[in-house]
Amino acid sequence: MFSNRSIRKNFLIQLLISSISLILIFSSILYFFIEKSILDDKSLELEHYAKNIANYKSIYQQDELMTGNILSLNIEVVNIQNPNIEISNYETTVGKETYLTLVYPFNAKKGIYLKVSKKITQTKKLLHKILKYIFIINIAGSILVLIYAITLSKMLVKPLKILNAKLSNMNEHLIKPINTKALPKEFEPLGDTINHLIARIQNFVKYQKELFIGTAHELKTPLAVIKLKNQVTLIKKRSPEEYIEALKVTNKTIDEMNIIVSNILNIGRQEGAQLDKPVEVDVIQILRQKADDFKLLASNEGKELHMSFEPNGYMATLQVSLLNQIIQNFLQNALKFTPKERSVTLSSSLGDFGLIIEVIDEGCGIDDSVDLFAPFKRQGNKQGVGLGLFLAKSAADALGAKIELKNREDGIDGTIASLQLNSKLSCIIPQNN
Repeated sequence: MFSNRSIRKNFLIQLLISSISLILIFSSILYFFIEKSILDDKSLELEHYAKNIANYKSIYQQDELMTGNILSLNIEVVNIQNPNIEISNYETTVGKETYLTLVYPFNAKKGIYLKVSKKITQTKKLLHKILKYIFIINIAGSILVLIYAITLSKMLVKPLKILNAKLSNMNEHLIKPINTKALPKEFEPLGDTINHLIARIQNFVKYQKELFIGTAHELKTPLAVIKLKNQVTLIKKRSPEEYIEALKVTNKTIDEMNIIVSNILNIGRQEGAQLDKPVEVDVIQILRQKADDFKLLASNEGKELHMSFEPNGYMATLQVSLLNQIIQNFLQNALKFTPKERSVTLSSSLGDFGLIIEVIDEGCGIDDSVDLFAPFKRQGNKQGVGLGLFLAKSAADALGAKIELKNREDGIDGTIASLQLNSKLSCIIPQNN
């Protein structure tokens, strides 16, 4: 029924052992407490009788406790030549009868003691019955614990079986996110992680065909241009200058192809970067460094780069190369589409999801109907292969972050590129006053 590596099997064994051990320990303590309490009461009763006899030198007195039980006592006067003996009691068995005997000083100076015995056979039988009932209760309790353990283990494993059944019946084209609200609260983080992986798979399936078709198209076009140019050049003899000009055009086209190939290679490099070990870094410090790097570039292009960072520090565990790639792409696009004498703003703030990083430009805005995160999608008439935002989206998915592009709504033309880092892997650095 269970394999050696079954979580349910280990859970059942541990729960049964611990529960049965607890039942046995509690039952043993309970029985010994009951036995000691009853026998102690019998001993105190004998001591009470012996004390009255020793005080009044007679077994008769006006004591209701004694008048009803005096006939069941066996009283002897014994001579013990041991001055150190004190009050003591012990049990003896004669045939099938059990007696509780108490030795009590009557005249200790002369070595005279009272030996008071009382038959406790019925009390012993009562204790045996109690022990028998406790044993039966232990068996019944163990059976109930077994039933409870089996039921509980089924209940705990059920969400995993549901997840397994849901994922095993999916393929990459029909895969759907898991409804985490239908899962127990303890399994919600697992469901969120699986949904994150599903989202990455969906993006990969969505864009892989476009990537392959786009790559073929982007490379085929310059190759066709080179071939056509060479064919035209070979139709008739030309001057050395014309051959040189044709070679320059060919080299320019080859350079464009190299840019495309380099960007495609970056996709492979990014996949490798996603396997890098995450490290704990201060994201705000990384943003300041990026801002310093691009501030001089913006100034050379006649533009301004503004900075606004809140909080002063924000620690996160992530792959730094992926974060750098996203921020660098945002800033490059913002400076590319922002006209001269305009500004670009790099800012950070705290949101419900975590840290929000925004790059705001004063460019022409974007077309909301175009999926700019798809491979080889370009905006405007600026040069570029169209893989930058595709790589940024892949990097954000690997970081478990959200990436978004939208137009500004403050009356100024431009675009807001935002990245939201997950606060579950992050913490805020306290400000120094």
